[in-house]
Amino acid sequence: MNSPSLYQQLGINLDLALEAHELLRGATGQEIPGVREDKEELPNATVTTVTIFSPEGARMMNKPLGKYITIEAPNLRIIDPEIQSEISNLLARKLQELIPTSEQLNILLVGLGNWNATPDALGPKVIGQSVVTRHLYNYAPEALTPGLRSVCALAPGVLGITGIETAEIIRGVVEKVRPNIMVVVDALAAKSIDRIGSTIQIADTGISPGSGVGNQRVGINQETMGIPVIAIGCPTVVHAAIIMEEVILKLFQELNMYQGLRPPIINDVISNVLSPFGGSLTVTPKEIDSMVENLAKTIARGINQALHPSVTPSNLSYYLQ
Repeated sequence: MNSPSLYQQLGINLDLALEAHELLRGATGQEIPGVREDKEELPNATVTTVTIFSPEGARMMNKPLGKYITIEAPNLRIIDPEIQSEISNLLARKLQELIPTSEQLNILLVGLGNWNATPDALGPKVIGQSVVTRHLYNYAPEALTPGLRSVCALAPGVLGITGIETAEIIRGVVEKVRPNIMVVVDALAAKSIDRIGSTIQIADTGISPGSGVGNQRVGINQETMGIPVIAIGCPTVVHAAIIMEEVILKLFQELNMYQGLRPPIINDVISNVLSPFGGSLTVTPKEIDSMVENLAKTIARGINQALHPSVTPSNLSYYLQ
């Protein structure tokens, strides 16, 4: 079991509300005040909804009030069209629960991340496979078919490439385009290796880009953008400190020395080893290229189906041409 003190000492923030909930509940042995968890078991996925409904729960979880829907699908790492389609359909249904039913919405889709760094390229890759229609509404309305909402898309890059805060770029587009709602896609960091490439989180609270890897940027949420922001993310990296802690704990358990092992000692050892990297190091699988391509395709299909009522798995290719 990971120690909350390790996360505090190294400044690790958990992107997945499910993991933050697991860590806190494991530490206290009881449910967290102001937080509710609901689970749904499906043939190829488990859906966990963590709802934070009180300021106390938000403070303990270190996350805003709101709903966090997590889809765990271990088989998603396998490149299987049937499983991809199943998870896309599930994502579409869950996303539809968070967006208004009106077809008259003007929607801004944003893909966060660095397209030059594969583990961080999920957002831009999703944008590349999205059905965008706002230009048709403006310039060729006769080309539109019923059931297509007005959707525009943006991949703003990162501060190191543009020299501009991502939130500033998006806010400028929001002021010009005036969307009713925003959907943001980003790569996340996990505390469990098992969740890399196999877990998708949908939240109605917006997002803080880079928070999971200790690179806090201006938040993209209703407070900063003036419109509802839904965030979709999938872990592509895991903190090296977490892996190191698990290895140390399992080694001492095998040696029957676990009782004498004190968390502060573990934290100090990990901090010393990671000191050349400022105490922060993240790792990603060597298969990350194919994994991100697979995830981008799955997530983009789900978003397209959710945002456009007329888009279905059978006719999606027609709209992407």
